[in-house]
Amino acid sequence: MKFDNEFWEILDKLVAECDIVIDRKKDQPHPKWPDYIYPLDYGYLDGTASMDQGGIDVWVGSVKDKKVSAVICIVDYLKKDSEIKVLIGCTEEEMQLVYNTQNRFDNMRGILVKRN
Repeated sequence: MKFDNEFWEILDKLVAECDIVIDRKKDQPHPKWPDYIYPLDYGYLDGTASMDQGGIDVWVGSVKDKKVSAVICIVDYLKKDSEIKVLIGCTEEEMQLVYNTQNRFDNMRGILVKRN
C-alpha cells in the first residue's frame, strides 16, 4: 500500500537526519530496576519528541546497515499512555527479543510491526 511505504520512508528520513543517542547500553542495568538488563542498545532520536516529552525511542541492533527494521507500538495501562519505539538494524532474533522485553509486564503490551 502506498501509505505503508511512505510511513517507512519518513522513519528512514528521521533516522538519517537525527543523531541516535544511546543512553542505555546493551547488557547494562536499568537505573531504577537493577534486575532489568537491557538486551540491546536503547536510546532516542535527538531533536524529536514523543509522549514522554523525550525523543522518539529506539532499539539498536547488531546489523551494520542501520536501516529501520520495525516499530513496536506500546500501550501502558498504569501510565495510561502509548508510544512507538523504532527498531534500527535489528535481526529477526533481536526483534523477537525486543518484543519479549516490551511485553514483560502485565500492565504493558506491545505489538511488533515489521517492515516488509
